[in-house]
Amino acid sequence: MRVPLKVALVAGESSGDILGAGLMQALKARHPDVQFIGVGGARMEAEGLTSYFPLERLAVMGLVEVLGRLPELLARRRRLLRDLLEARPDVFIGIDAPDFNLDLELKLRRAGIRTVHYVSPSVWAWRQKRVFKIRDACDLMLTLFPFEAKFYEEHRVPVRFVGHPLADTIPLHTEREPARQALGLPAQGMVVALLPGSRGGEVARLGELFLAAAERLRAVRPGVRFVLPCASPERRTQLEAMLAGRDLPLTLVDGRSHEALAACNAVLIASGTATLEALLFKRPMVVAYSVAPLTFRILKRLVKSPYVALPNLLAQRLLVPELLQEAATPEALAQALSPLLDNGDVQTEDFDRIHRTLRCEASSQAADAVLGLIGQG
Repeated sequence: MRVPLKVALVAGESSGDILGAGLMQALKARHPDVQFIGVGGARMEAEGLTSYFPLERLAVMGLVEVLGRLPELLARRRRLLRDLLEARPDVFIGIDAPDFNLDLELKLRRAGIRTVHYVSPSVWAWRQKRVFKIRDACDLMLTLFPFEAKFYEEHRVPVRFVGHPLADTIPLHTEREPARQALGLPAQGMVVALLPGSRGGEVARLGELFLAAAERLRAVRPGVRFVLPCASPERRTQLEAMLAGRDLPLTLVDGRSHEALAACNAVLIASGTATLEALLFKRPMVVAYSVAPLTFRILKRLVKSPYVALPNLLAQRLLVPELLQEAATPEALAQALSPLLDNGDVQTEDFDRIHRTLRCEASSQAADAVLGLIGQG
């Protein structure tokens, strides 16, 4: 009788829960009797994960918040390590959350348990010496982007580029008209999507800036309309307050960011994963970001990459405008956006090539790599 495969996974936030659920589906397709233990959210639990505690206990953003929760996080990691050493899974997969997972992986690997890290930290951009800890902690790194795999190969870390699940789920071509109809937007005319981020701090820093840029753009493009997806009820309340007193033809929608991207002609967007989504929808974009001045000065000294926006990192050249800190003024953003409404193809020709490069059936590739590592492929 074959002993069931036992796989441990730990995801630290909702994006990891999505990745973990996809990987679990792919593993079950190859090993129907597989058992899953660890930490995950509702999606991973729906795929059969026995979660030792709720994923939300790990999902902490910001330095101050992490410091406030540090005793709890350290205690949970110690207990989780004891539970996993007792359970002796065939393989442990840490999904993102490197500050939590890498120490766990290091101790498990030293105890003879195979370890995989899924989603590379931005080690190629800053704190590059972390690659040596990763080499000690991981039997295998799974990366979403090809430039990350190249970095690990150069540092002799076993790695496999598996592609990005978003590239699998977002079609190579999306129609604009159905999305506009679904959002109640006019079928004709120019629409610009505004995506100032999903977190309160991001919206506080970028919301007013994006709305002011929209006003400047409307002054030179009188017929333009705007759509702004709100990531949560709290973000909607925050943005409604910023809109008070402004005369903008702007539609706020709850969630539905993919429909907003499909519906628009161009995007003004905060740097982050959303820029990859805009690329996959083949919508030309201007990327902006702003952090506290001291944080920016520190990052400027630490970050080795010449680019911030994912489309530029993937293209390895300045494909989309990046306007950061003082450079991100309403006038500059509007000036960069305006020509994209007429000539966005300059960007989007490369977007299709990048989409095809990332479209690799990521969950299946990741499952094959994990099973190959433990001799179950």
